[in-house]
Amino acid sequence: MHDACINYVRKSMDAAELGIKDAQKASSEDTKSSAGDKYETGRAMMQQETDRNLTQLNEANKLMVALNRISTNSAGTKAETGSVIITNNGNFYLAISAGSLSVGGKIYFAVSPASPIGTLLLGKTAGDSFNLNAKLYIIQSIN
Repeated sequence: MHDACINYVRKSMDAAELGIKDAQKASSEDTKSSAGDKYETGRAMMQQETDRNLTQLNEANKLMVALNRISTNSAGTKAETGSVIITNNGNFYLAISAGSLSVGGKIYFAVSPASPIGTLLLGKTAGDSFNLNAKLYIIQSIN
């Protein structure tokens, strides 16, 4: 699961870096024409695109830092950051918010400990249960 999250973040980083390069290339290739306003508008739009991608890259870097802080060899009985939690209503990896990831033919939801479901999962053990959005979750195992 940890490797799947790292791959997710790397793809986000690659996409943001490519977006930055594309915007910078488009901006440098845009030649000043007699329609000066059009030129300035185009350059401003490319700068906005670069800024948006820089923000995405910064967020992806923060996620990578968070992933690098997670111990991947803990086999505790309580749900903590880095735990894989199997419930009757889905499988969860308590690490970062990365949405659903397919690993070994199974779907896991990578969730942040600060997310609503993450805060409910933290500290739970096998057999514990909780309600979220009118749905009962029963923890079957924690790895």
